[in-house]
Amino acid sequence: MPTRTPQNLVGMDYAAAGAALAFREPIIDIHTHIHGANATKVYAEAARAYNVRLTYTQTRPDDIEHVKGVLGERVRFVAIPNFTIADKAVAFGSGYLDLIRQLASEHGSKMMKLWNAPRTRDWFTGADRDDYIQLDGKWRVAAADLAVSLGMMIKTHTGDPDTWFSARYTDRAKYGLKREHYRGLEVMLKRYSSVPWIAAHMGGSPEDLVFLDQLLERHANLHLDTSATKWIVRELSKHPHDAVLAFFEKWQDRIIFGSDIVTMDDQLVKKTPEQQRMSVMSDLADSPESAFDLYCSRYFALRTMFEGWEGRREDRPSPIADPDLKMCEPSKYDEWSSPTLRGFALPREILEKVYYKNAERVVIGWERGTWRA
Repeated sequence: MPTRTPQNLVGMDYAAAGAALAFREPIIDIHTHIHGANATKVYAEAARAYNVRLTYTQTRPDDIEHVKGVLGERVRFVAIPNFTIADKAVAFGSGYLDLIRQLASEHGSKMMKLWNAPRTRDWFTGADRDDYIQLDGKWRVAAADLAVSLGMMIKTHTGDPDTWFSARYTDRAKYGLKREHYRGLEVMLKRYSSVPWIAAHMGGSPEDLVFLDQLLERHANLHLDTSATKWIVRELSKHPHDAVLAFFEKWQDRIIFGSDIVTMDDQLVKKTPEQQRMSVMSDLADSPESAFDLYCSRYFALRTMFEGWEGRREDRPSPIADPDLKMCEPSKYDEWSSPTLRGFALPREILEKVYYKNAERVVIGWERGTWRA
């Protein structure tokens, strides 16, 4: 029997599962974090198994050549603050401006990210905190001004799961309410209205399709990506089938496929409890085989949700454990619990747009100078 892991609760052969999916046209993944020369090789196999031909990755500059050496023309790079810098004022301030210049000049990057998760409020507490934690704050505007002047479009992480606001972000004085985090986003969408934006993780609000509908109505330059697999699967699967279908039908030109896969070489080796790790992400796998399952699991879950179970509307448990369930209801769930994965069986014309045509029109179109709001 295969070993049960949080990424593969049922011992699935993810390579075979990928080959069994009916949609065979090449896919573009607009949202990954690819690091590590060896982990990138494992990711390349997972991407091949799920027919992903191109990925836009948020990779640290010191890892870019390793990643490019493996993926070649199948990868493009997104500028993002360097989270390994201890001084976060530098990482999100002058250091990020330097990084944007480097990514543009050395790697031809045409996209930058304004990472504005509520966790920034853990780092900035001084009198100038709003310069960093508000999406329309001083340093975010400086980064956007520079990036746009260098020909970059903008991606943003705004908001976090409702589950986190109920269980982690309970200090309202510090974190505020979730909807308050969107004020700055709307200001910036208007300020840079001639630039395409992508709001990651279904705009940070897959829980509320009505809110997303209104946001998209107000801002013609806004697009959503589907990244953060566990979050997106959990929350979209709570909605009735007809509600999700109606949303995807209405906004089929404004939703772009993304996985949020994170790779690193630490995921390829067994680790003792005493070892100091770069991040909790390294604990998700401990061998090339388990890393392959980890990366494939994200593609399998997202594609099955969109394409349906064997092409049919059907609900089954997700094969990926979701710790948010236990975090919110520890008496009901444990570390092996997973949510429903609802197969929506979206029409093929919508799948084509979400999987690659929207990325070609918006992102690649921006790179070529053909995108228009």
